[in-house]
Amino acid sequence: MTTTVPIPTPSAPGRPRGLSPQQQRRLLQTALAREGAFAAALAERQLAAPRRSVLRVLQLNLGRLCNMQCSHCHVDAGPDQAASQMAESVVQQCLEAIRRLRPQVVDLTGGAPELHGAFRRLVLEARRHGCQVIDRSNLTVLLLPALSDLPAFLADNQVEIVASLPAAEASGTDAQRGEGTWAASITALRQLNQLGYGQNDPDRVLTLMSNPAGMALQQLTACDTAAWRRRLAEQGVGFDRLIGLNNMPIARFLQQLDDQGQVGSYLEQLHQAFNPSALCGLMCRDTLSVAPDGRLYDCDFNQMLEVELGAPADGARDQVPLSIDTVTREQLEQRAIAWGNHCFGCTAGQGSSCAGATASS
Repeated sequence: MTTTVPIPTPSAPGRPRGLSPQQQRRLLQTALAREGAFAAALAERQLAAPRRSVLRVLQLNLGRLCNMQCSHCHVDAGPDQAASQMAESVVQQCLEAIRRLRPQVVDLTGGAPELHGAFRRLVLEARRHGCQVIDRSNLTVLLLPALSDLPAFLADNQVEIVASLPAAEASGTDAQRGEGTWAASITALRQLNQLGYGQNDPDRVLTLMSNPAGMALQQLTACDTAAWRRRLAEQGVGFDRLIGLNNMPIARFLQQLDDQGQVGSYLEQLHQAFNPSALCGLMCRDTLSVAPDGRLYDCDFNQMLEVELGAPADGARDQVPLSIDTVTREQLEQRAIAWGNHCFGCTAGQGSSCAGATASS
């Protein structure tokens, strides 16, 4: 009997790409009074702003092309973003950077990174140099007929899959990502399980990433993880890890907040939940984020807001901006990190980053 997999319907953001990065930065800056700004939160607690440590993760954003158009997407990805894909010249620079920078982890993101023509080349080169590879997947892309052999390729090359799944039930997932997303995601997860993912195999790690609805903060506990395991087991699905991400006030979610007059309220909520313990695990400390055009940023969120890398260790300005074709590990270490009010999203509550919570409480 043939099973028909529902095709998710892209969610419909209120004003697609209605705010430029510059407009978003202004909105985030003016939504909080100066004494409530992120820099003030550090100064009030006499906290030194963290600096970069040794590079561990090279995160490559391959472009915003995606088979979905989710309402909370901070990169404004969608099916109409083919022009945003990383050019071949930049791909070649990234391949050389993997050899030159020697990161422990190569993190492939998008959009749907699997839709880029160089995705497999990047995986193979990173693995050849002993790097752990992460594929940040929306799951539904793995069901596209043109990518039918991709799950097996990922398993063969021991790629960790970090899969977006907002909630452990259909209603919460479909509300954020489109009708039919839950059913398609479950189908993809079952396929991955059959290939050895989600079975406690350290070479085939399946991580699920959840995010809350609306303005709620992510607060996952061991009990939540157990509940997810029970609910997904009912669907015949297993996974290795569950991590969470706060909804970042960037792109579509920021537009929604602005439409509802809630930008200040959400930022104030994040500010009130500021957790100094979350600073130590921030991804900007050991991650280099590479944009499709080769420009470099402290993190994927700064990339979306076009907030350039922080200052060099000596406080001087770069005579020539760093780019992926020339940057060295030494140029990155001990640099300042570029901050903004959106950084409250990563330091509220449990903390929030591409690796999940950054603090235990």
